[in-house]
Amino acid sequence: MAGHTAPADSDPVLEAVDLYRFYRAGDEETLALRGVSLWAERGEVVAVTGPSGSGKSTLLACLAGLDDPSGGTVRLAGTRLSHRSESDKDRLRSGAVGVMAQSGNLVDHLTVRGNLRFAAALSGRRRRIDLAEIARLVGLEKRIDAWPSELSGGETARAALGVALAGDPIVLLADEPTGELDSTSERLVLGLLAESAARGVAIVVASHNPAVTAAAHRVVSLSHGRVVA
Repeated sequence: MAGHTAPADSDPVLEAVDLYRFYRAGDEETLALRGVSLWAERGEVVAVTGPSGSGKSTLLACLAGLDDPSGGTVRLAGTRLSHRSESDKDRLRSGAVGVMAQSGNLVDHLTVRGNLRFAAALSGRRRRIDLAEIARLVGLEKRIDAWPSELSGGETARAALGVALAGDPIVLLADEPTGELDSTSERLVLGLLAESAARGVAIVVASHNPAVTAAAHRVVSLSHGRVVA
Protein backbone atom coordinates (compact mmCIF):
# COMPACT_ATOMS: atom_id res chain seq x y z
CA MET A 1 0.00 0.00 0.00
CA ALA A 2 2.88 2.35 0.68
CA GLY A 3 3.61 2.47 -3.03
CA HIS A 4 0.29 4.21 -3.62
CA THR A 5 0.77 7.05 -1.13
CA ALA A 6 2.02 10.32 -2.62
CA PRO A 7 5.82 10.71 -2.66
CA ALA A 8 7.31 13.66 -0.81
CA ASP A 9 8.14 15.59 -3.99
CA SER A 10 4.64 15.29 -5.49
CA ASP A 11 1.76 17.77 -5.33
CA PRO A 12 -1.41 15.66 -5.41
CA VAL A 13 -4.69 17.43 -6.08
CA LEU A 14 -6.50 14.33 -4.81
CA GLU A 15 -5.17 12.01 -2.11
CA ALA A 16 -6.70 9.13 -0.20
CA VAL A 17 -4.82 7.53 2.68
CA ASP A 18 -5.68 4.16 4.29
CA LEU A 19 -9.36 4.11 3.34
CA TYR A 20 -11.56 1.51 5.00
CA ARG A 21 -15.26 1.06 4.28
CA PHE A 22 -17.47 -1.32 6.24
CA TYR A 23 -21.13 -2.06 5.57
CA ARG A 24 -23.40 -3.82 8.07
CA ALA A 25 -26.65 -5.63 7.31
CA GLY A 26 -27.96 -7.26 10.46
CA ASP A 27 -25.19 -9.42 11.87
CA GLU A 28 -23.26 -9.50 8.61
CA GLU A 29 -20.39 -7.11 7.87
CA THR A 30 -18.93 -6.45 4.42
CA LEU A 31 -15.44 -4.99 4.09
CA ALA A 32 -15.55 -3.07 0.82
CA LEU A 33 -12.24 -1.22 1.27
CA ARG A 34 -9.33 -2.39 3.40
CA GLY A 35 -6.63 0.26 3.78
CA VAL A 36 -6.61 1.64 0.22
CA SER A 37 -4.32 4.58 -0.58
CA LEU A 38 -4.29 6.49 -3.86
CA TRP A 39 -3.19 9.84 -5.18
CA ALA A 40 -3.49 11.83 -8.41
CA GLU A 41 -1.79 14.96 -9.71
CA ARG A 42 -3.03 17.45 -12.26
CA GLY A 43 -2.62 16.23 -15.80
CA GLU A 44 -2.47 12.51 -15.14
CA VAL A 45 -4.81 9.58 -15.61
CA VAL A 46 -4.88 6.98 -12.83
CA ALA A 47 -6.69 3.72 -13.61
CA VAL A 48 -8.24 1.70 -10.78
CA THR A 49 -8.64 -1.89 -11.94
CA GLY A 50 -9.99 -5.09 -10.48
CA PRO A 51 -12.82 -7.57 -10.94
CA SER A 52 -16.44 -6.83 -10.05
CA GLY A 53 -16.80 -6.57 -6.28
CA SER A 54 -13.18 -5.50 -5.73
CA GLY A 55 -14.17 -2.08 -4.34
CA LYS A 56 -13.69 0.18 -7.37
CA SER A 57 -17.06 1.93 -7.24
CA THR A 58 -16.92 2.26 -3.45
CA LEU A 59 -13.49 3.87 -3.74
CA LEU A 60 -14.69 6.38 -6.32
CA ALA A 61 -17.71 7.28 -4.18
CA CYS A 62 -15.38 8.00 -1.24
CA LEU A 63 -13.03 10.02 -3.46
CA ALA A 64 -15.97 12.12 -4.65
CA GLY A 65 -17.24 12.74 -1.14
CA LEU A 66 -20.49 10.98 -2.02
CA ASP A 67 -19.75 8.36 0.63
CA ASP A 68 -17.65 8.64 3.78
CA PRO A 69 -14.97 6.04 4.50
CA SER A 70 -15.26 4.21 7.80
CA GLY A 71 -11.60 5.01 8.34
CA GLY A 72 -8.88 6.97 6.57
CA THR A 73 -8.87 10.38 4.91
CA VAL A 74 -9.60 11.90 1.50
CA ARG A 75 -8.07 15.29 0.69
CA LEU A 76 -9.02 17.51 -2.23
CA ALA A 77 -6.46 20.19 -3.15
CA GLY A 78 -4.96 19.79 0.32
CA THR A 79 -8.26 20.18 2.19
CA ARG A 80 -9.89 17.28 3.99
CA LEU A 81 -13.05 16.19 2.15
CA SER A 82 -14.01 13.15 4.22
CA HIS A 83 -15.76 13.19 7.61
CA ARG A 84 -17.34 16.60 7.18
CA SER A 85 -20.95 17.77 7.10
CA GLU A 86 -22.84 17.19 3.85
CA SER A 87 -23.01 20.95 3.25
CA ASP A 88 -19.23 21.25 3.67
CA LYS A 89 -18.63 18.35 1.28
CA ASP A 90 -21.03 19.86 -1.26
CA ARG A 91 -19.20 23.18 -1.05
CA LEU A 92 -15.74 21.62 -1.45
CA ARG A 93 -16.83 19.27 -4.23
CA SER A 94 -18.81 21.89 -6.15
CA GLY A 95 -16.89 23.06 -9.20
CA ALA A 96 -13.84 21.02 -8.19
CA VAL A 97 -14.95 17.43 -8.84
CA GLY A 98 -16.70 16.12 -11.93
CA VAL A 99 -18.27 12.66 -11.79
CA MET A 100 -19.00 10.44 -14.77
CA ALA A 101 -21.24 7.84 -13.16
CA GLN A 102 -21.50 4.22 -14.27
CA SER A 103 -25.30 4.49 -14.51
CA GLY A 104 -25.10 7.74 -16.47
CA ASN A 105 -25.45 11.31 -15.28
CA LEU A 106 -27.95 12.70 -17.78
CA VAL A 107 -31.37 14.04 -16.84
CA ASP A 108 -33.87 12.43 -19.23
CA HIS A 109 -36.18 15.43 -19.58
CA LEU A 110 -33.35 17.82 -20.52
CA THR A 111 -31.54 18.07 -23.87
CA VAL A 112 -27.77 17.79 -24.04
CA ARG A 113 -27.62 21.60 -23.80
CA GLY A 114 -29.98 21.56 -20.83
CA ASN A 115 -27.92 18.89 -19.07
CA LEU A 116 -24.73 20.87 -19.58
CA ARG A 117 -26.40 24.07 -18.34
CA PHE A 118 -27.80 22.26 -15.29
CA ALA A 119 -24.41 20.74 -14.41
CA ALA A 120 -22.70 24.12 -14.80
CA ALA A 121 -25.28 25.77 -12.52
CA LEU A 122 -24.85 23.06 -9.87
CA SER A 123 -21.08 23.60 -9.87
CA GLY A 124 -21.57 27.11 -8.48
CA ARG A 125 -18.95 28.59 -10.79
CA ARG A 126 -19.41 32.35 -11.11
CA ARG A 127 -17.66 32.38 -14.47
CA ARG A 128 -19.98 31.89 -17.44
CA ILE A 129 -19.56 28.42 -18.93
CA ASP A 130 -19.45 28.19 -22.73
CA LEU A 131 -21.82 25.28 -23.25
CA ALA A 132 -21.19 25.16 -27.00
CA GLU A 133 -17.46 24.83 -26.36
CA ILE A 134 -18.01 21.91 -24.00
CA ALA A 135 -20.24 20.25 -26.59
CA ARG A 136 -17.52 20.78 -29.18
CA LEU A 137 -14.88 19.30 -26.86
CA VAL A 138 -16.85 16.07 -26.57
CA GLY A 139 -17.83 16.04 -30.25
CA LEU A 140 -21.54 16.76 -29.75
CA GLU A 141 -21.84 20.26 -31.16
CA LYS A 142 -24.31 18.99 -33.77
CA ARG A 143 -26.27 17.04 -31.17
CA ILE A 144 -26.48 19.69 -28.45
CA ASP A 145 -30.27 19.98 -28.77
CA ALA A 146 -30.88 16.21 -28.82
CA TRP A 147 -32.66 14.41 -25.98
CA PRO A 148 -30.84 11.63 -24.09
CA SER A 149 -33.22 9.06 -25.59
CA GLU A 150 -32.08 10.12 -29.08
CA LEU A 151 -28.38 9.52 -28.40
CA SER A 152 -26.39 6.43 -29.32
CA GLY A 153 -24.37 4.62 -26.66
CA GLY A 154 -21.19 6.44 -27.65
CA GLU A 155 -22.95 9.80 -27.75
CA THR A 156 -24.46 9.16 -24.33
CA ALA A 157 -21.02 8.44 -22.88
CA ARG A 158 -19.60 11.61 -24.44
CA ALA A 159 -22.55 13.66 -23.18
CA ALA A 160 -22.00 12.24 -19.69
CA LEU A 161 -18.35 13.27 -19.92
CA GLY A 162 -19.42 16.75 -21.01
CA VAL A 163 -21.68 16.99 -17.97
CA ALA A 164 -18.78 15.95 -15.72
CA LEU A 165 -16.59 18.66 -17.31
CA ALA A 166 -19.26 21.40 -17.30
CA GLY A 167 -18.17 22.72 -13.92
CA ASP A 168 -14.53 23.09 -15.03
CA PRO A 169 -13.32 20.58 -12.42
CA ILE A 170 -9.77 19.99 -11.24
CA VAL A 171 -10.58 16.29 -10.64
CA LEU A 172 -12.63 13.98 -12.85
CA LEU A 173 -13.83 10.62 -11.53
CA ALA A 174 -15.15 8.13 -14.08
CA ASP A 175 -16.73 4.78 -13.20
CA GLU A 176 -16.56 2.25 -16.07
CA PRO A 177 -16.83 4.97 -18.76
CA THR A 178 -16.36 2.49 -21.62
CA GLY A 179 -18.36 -0.40 -20.19
CA GLU A 180 -21.11 -0.53 -22.84
CA LEU A 181 -19.26 0.97 -25.81
CA ASP A 182 -18.06 -0.48 -29.10
CA SER A 183 -14.36 -0.17 -29.94
CA THR A 184 -14.79 3.05 -31.96
CA SER A 185 -16.73 4.86 -29.22
CA GLU A 186 -14.31 3.50 -26.63
CA ARG A 187 -11.35 5.06 -28.44
CA LEU A 188 -13.19 8.39 -28.69
CA VAL A 189 -14.00 8.50 -24.97
CA LEU A 190 -10.47 7.48 -23.95
CA GLY A 191 -9.11 10.16 -26.29
CA LEU A 192 -11.35 12.77 -24.65
CA LEU A 193 -10.16 11.72 -21.20
CA ALA A 194 -6.56 12.07 -22.37
CA GLU A 195 -7.32 15.54 -23.75
CA SER A 196 -8.86 16.54 -20.42
CA ALA A 197 -5.73 15.38 -18.63
CA ALA A 198 -3.61 17.38 -21.06
CA ARG A 199 -5.57 20.47 -19.99
CA GLY A 200 -4.52 19.83 -16.37
CA VAL A 201 -7.40 17.78 -14.99
CA ALA A 202 -6.52 14.92 -12.62
CA ILE A 203 -8.46 11.86 -13.75
CA VAL A 204 -9.21 8.66 -11.83
CA VAL A 205 -10.94 5.97 -13.89
CA ALA A 206 -12.35 2.77 -12.42
CA SER A 207 -12.48 0.02 -15.02
CA HIS A 208 -11.61 -3.59 -15.77
CA ASN A 209 -11.04 -2.71 -19.44
CA PRO A 210 -7.42 -3.32 -20.60
CA ALA A 211 -7.74 -0.35 -23.00
CA VAL A 212 -8.26 1.97 -20.01
CA THR A 213 -5.23 0.51 -18.27
CA ALA A 214 -3.11 1.01 -21.39
CA ALA A 215 -4.18 4.66 -21.61
CA ALA A 216 -3.38 5.48 -17.97
CA HIS A 217 -0.21 6.99 -16.55
CA ARG A 218 -0.47 4.82 -13.44
CA VAL A 219 -2.53 1.79 -12.42
CA VAL A 220 -3.85 0.86 -8.98
CA SER A 221 -5.17 -2.72 -8.83
CA LEU A 222 -7.75 -3.80 -6.26
CA SER A 223 -8.72 -7.25 -5.09
CA HIS A 224 -11.22 -7.84 -2.27
CA GLY A 225 -10.93 -4.20 -1.21
CA ARG A 226 -7.14 -4.16 -1.02
CA VAL A 227 -4.42 -2.74 -3.25
CA VAL A 228 -2.42 -5.53 -4.85
CA ALA A 229 0.91 -5.41 -6.63
